[in-house]
Amino acid sequence: MKHRIVVLGAGYAGAFAAGNLARRLSPADTEITVVNAVPEFVERMRLHQLASGQDLAFRKLADVFAGTGVRLRLARVTGIDPERRTVAVTGEDGDGELAYDTLLYALGSSVAHHGVPGVSEYAFDVAGWSSARRLRERLAGLGEGGTVLIVGEGLTGIETATEFAESRPDLSVALAARGELGAWLSPKARRHLLQAFDRLGITVHEHTGIEAVGPTGAITADGRSIPSDVTVWSAGFAVHPVAATSGLEVTETGQIVVDRTMRSLSHPDVYAAGDSAYAIGENGRPLPMSCASAGYTNMQATAAIIARLTGREVPIIGLKYHGNHISLGRQDAIFQMVDGDVRSKSWYLGGRTAARLKSGILTGSGWSIAHPTFGMPKRRRRLATAPHQDGVRTAA
Repeated sequence: MKHRIVVLGAGYAGAFAAGNLARRLSPADTEITVVNAVPEFVERMRLHQLASGQDLAFRKLADVFAGTGVRLRLARVTGIDPERRTVAVTGEDGDGELAYDTLLYALGSSVAHHGVPGVSEYAFDVAGWSSARRLRERLAGLGEGGTVLIVGEGLTGIETATEFAESRPDLSVALAARGELGAWLSPKARRHLLQAFDRLGITVHEHTGIEAVGPTGAITADGRSIPSDVTVWSAGFAVHPVAATSGLEVTETGQIVVDRTMRSLSHPDVYAAGDSAYAIGENGRPLPMSCASAGYTNMQATAAIIARLTGREVPIIGLKYHGNHISLGRQDAIFQMVDGDVRSKSWYLGGRTAARLKSGILTGSGWSIAHPTFGMPKRRRRLATAPHQDGVRTAA
């Protein structure tokens, strides 16, 4: 009987991992199934562009996995039974159940409401395909002079605000920040950021916490009202709740607690990658929810799965966070390097060069996922009769 590998989620972590597993494991021994709620590979780092009105063509997952042997199941995950090693799903084909021998959990994250009243009813977000499409339609209906409020001064908030202001100069765009905008950047990079906001005409409300969202704006912690025709919530991310409800060991945030090889501490036949994994980096701190972290963790998880199934020692992939790359519209960006303690270094790259670099990264990520069999070895690895369970080695 073939070893059944089920990958939950086909975002940056899950899609790349599935392709990597198919590329390196023999189809004579393994059966790989990917479960995803939508038929497209959604480039999450481009969703603010989609919402702004740009025409983006996302690849069909059926095309991505064509010829790889990977099975695609379009469905939502509704539950996991780690004792029976099954996943409950629901989709167009109705409810069903998938059995697994190895599970890779990569369901990612969605926007975190933090219990703020009115967010779910009145706010939009760019954390998912459907929500970004709804925001796109709403913005398209705004006429000249319409007001947009972005809540959140993180990377998503900054990129969304600058993209909207550049794409729709007829709108009045504002951003509400709990602290100082870009306070975590180096002094020169922060000046670059503030100059970009000034150039694009974005109003910044610093030291402004939002306590409620309504149909015509937001209410601040000190009782002020910020009017807006559209409020976009980008104040953090929350992971899918199914891991917590399934009995897997998770943190307070709902992320799966894993060892250095991305293996669940409570259930060794489950691995996690991307935002779903509570992974500790080389600096001893949890990796942030980001595309970069998705890359590190999915490479480590797939390397561990392949090594253990084929009887080899598990290589250890570096988990070092190097910096943040922030788009400021299509023609400007900031690349901020960080040290081992995730503190911004004095050096940064900005302007058109940084924007071209970011565009290249996005293009490269999309291309690598769209071509999962590129570089496929002529002989893929067969499974060992006695899988290697514990040995690890540090990659050169």
